[in-house]
Amino acid sequence: MTFRRTLLLSILAVALAAGCKDKASSAGGAPLPPGAIEVTADENGFKPSSVTFKKGAPASLVFTRTTDETCATEVVFPALDVKKDLPKGTAVTIDIPTDKAQKLTFQCGMGMYKSAVVID
Repeated sequence: MTFRRTLLLSILAVALAAGCKDKASSAGGAPLPPGAIEVTADENGFKPSSVTFKKGAPASLVFTRTTDETCATEVVFPALDVKKDLPKGTAVTIDIPTDKAQKLTFQCGMGMYKSAVVID
């Protein structure tokens, strides 16, 4: 099974397990913009831990922290020089540049939870 197929199946399984009724809306109920993927920050880090976007396509990650029992109270993209607080229960959107193929990492403020965005 390819990585992309595994990733898509994992995202679908998480959405179904969470009881999502509308895959096109964020945790706060607002519609997601085209090319947006939801990322949850919880006691185990970021889920999904890796996402892939097509080069040149619109792309953003919508982060929602679901617990106080985590060091992921902020998200940092070192290569983009982006650092955003993640208030509990509030969706925080970060636009991802897709002008070139690359792998970007994102992490919690302490660097304990690390994840990746792949632009192909």
